[in-house]
Amino acid sequence: MALGRTFRVTLALCPLLTTIACVSQTNAPAAAPDSPQPRTATYTCADGARITVENLGTSVRVLGPDGASEDLPASPANQNSRFGAAHDAIVIDGRDALVMKGGRTPLTCKR
Repeated sequence: MALGRTFRVTLALCPLLTTIACVSQTNAPAAAPDSPQPRTATYTCADGARITVENLGTSVRVLGPDGASEDLPASPANQNSRFGAAHDAIVIDGRDALVMKGGRTPLTCKR
């Protein structure tokens, strides 16, 4: 008898709990703002190399220490911290950047 009542109560509460879980929380604390990506920033990488990242809005231009440049589009297109094409990518998080080149170990860089 008690098992049957527990089962019925559980069935009644499941939709309620599911609905509560789906409701947005308006009193949730806002995320702390990141350091915005400036138009042009120079990063010093873990290996001692320096790169310059030029923010073009929907893409970035990465200038390597050897003077070579590479344009990387936003990936996915609707955001502004991850950029990449083919086997190369850069992820910008505040003052930090993770640079990934095909066939090489990812490199951490700081602004």
